[in-house]
Amino acid sequence: MTEDVRRVFRMDNEVLAFRFTATAGDRAGVAPSERLTDPGRLRMWLRATGLGAADVSPVDLQAAVELREVIYRIGSAIAAGERPDSQDVRTLNTVAAAGHATAALAHDLAGWHLTETTPVGDALGVLATDAIHVLGGPDRGRIKNCEGPGWADSRGRRNT
Repeated sequence: MTEDVRRVFRMDNEVLAFRFTATAGDRAGVAPSERLTDPGRLRMWLRATGLGAADVSPVDLQAAVELREVIYRIGSAIAAGERPDSQDVRTLNTVAAAGHATAALAHDLAGWHLTETTPVGDALGVLATDAIHVLGGPDRGRIKNCEGPGWADSRGRRNT
């Protein structure tokens, strides 16, 4: 039986990097939830976002969760008006630089072409690059932590 990606993951955030941080839920609650519970779940999420990789290993899963947490911590620091941890920033930049994905137009839709040798690393590079554009972009003052079931408050601020 195949799981429905929309029942497993929140896919409604327009910002790819923040959609990725939503693979962990209820962070402020009593029982935070982990949605990337195994390599198959990461593969499902990557495919649903146009970053499909055929094979995802436990090491790939660990790297993805680490990147997700780096993005979340940087976004949380920015939302709180604080300076992000320098090690987190280095990690984000390193992951972005390691990816070799190229933008591609296929069937009139924008997507990504991943290399055959490091498709998951390429996908993580895309996620890190997206995070860099949002976290360091002109709208960074609109970033805030998600405080409820919705992604944006009444002022349209972006949520990590």
